[in-house]
Amino acid sequence: MKKIKDIFVFLLLAGCFSIAGGQSMGSMKDMPMEHKTTGIQKAVCVVYPTQGNNVTGTLVFTKVEGGIRVVGDFQGLTKGKHGIHIHECGDCSAPDGTSAGGHFNPTAKSHGDPMESMHHEGDMGNIVADSEGKAHIDYIDSSLSFEGFTSIIGRSVIIHKGEDDLKTQPTGNSGARVACGVIGIGK
Repeated sequence: MKKIKDIFVFLLLAGCFSIAGGQSMGSMKDMPMEHKTTGIQKAVCVVYPTQGNNVTGTLVFTKVEGGIRVVGDFQGLTKGKHGIHIHECGDCSAPDGTSAGGHFNPTAKSHGDPMESMHHEGDMGNIVADSEGKAHIDYIDSSLSFEGFTSIIGRSVIIHKGEDDLKTQPTGNSGARVACGVIGIGK
């Protein structure tokens, strides 16, 4: 069983490095089946703590008029703002979450505020945790997609220890990764 898991992780990483390395994705016939699917209406991401952290939560991405509605609830955070981003690889196997790669940025834009036109597709801004360590997010993102080379399906969501300043390149200076989860197709 471990050997099968190792092979699966290797294949995920190999696919991630080829996309992150800027190689052409070729024609639609060469794309994986999940990226050809145009009928996806919902995706789900369950985040788990990275080593030494306690952050957990769930995000639901739903196709709506104007983009993708993002709704999530989290617990185990320190009080205050925490950067949240979609990262390029759907791999949370590293204890510190670094296997998820960098911010998902297929159109090579600068890091920024998700409510502005100039930002990575993966920029989701900040969540704000209350004194009990709970945070909620609910907004519509016009740059997210479930199809093609900009699809978020199979990518990861990272929650960071600190606030995303929405300007420092390329990551917003939001610190360590305290939680990671992979985005999958929902029912």
